Amino acid sequence: MATKEDILEQIVEEYLVHKGYFVQHNIKFLPRKDHPDFVLNQDSNHSDIDVLGYHPLMDGDLKVVAVSCKSWQSGFNPAAEIRAIEGDKIRRGRKAWQAFRELTSPKWSEGFVKAVKDATGAERFTHVTAVAKLVGSRDVWEGYQPFRTALEGNPPTIITFRQMVTEIQGKLTTTLASTEVGRMLQMFLAADMKVKPD
Repeated sequence: MATKEDILEQIVEEYLVHKGYFVQHNIKFLPRKDHPDFVLNQDSNHSDIDVLGYHPLMDGDLKVVAVSCKSWQSGFNPAAEIRAIEGDKIRRGRKAWQAFRELTSPKWSEGFVKAVKDATGAERFTHVTAVAKLVGSRDVWEGYQPFRTALEGNPPTIITFRQMVTEIQGKLTTTLASTEVGRMLQMFLAADMKVKPD
């Protein structure tokens, strides 16, 4: 039986498709085995890019978007996450940096950038952290230089579930949507249950 993506991943896909992107899910990446810091029992399990979007008509950093989904119900607090990473704290049962290994570990960052390039041919891209809810300011995350350095100069950004749904709903028509998520959002609109922007 095929497994369904997380609902946040489905919303990300719908959002990107509405903007003209082609999308792929679960692009696997690893550190290279000959990396000086490679540790066999720690670095042999793939991580993955949840959603990778490629826009054939765009140029620059937004032509390719590599999305990591964090559907934490309590919300995403950029300042608290950075403090936990810097302090090597435990969050949600593991070291905080491990939830963001492509942003925090050079060997994983290298593997991530290579996976994006291998899948799209692009060296320029935007790293997107898609979240259920934002708690606090996104600026601290988007302006955090160590992340940009890890991504070889590519920018990190955050997008929320509400932002994506609001934009999708603004573009829906009464023509039957082509995806389950699109049809569900059409039903919300038909029932006058529109998501209000922040």
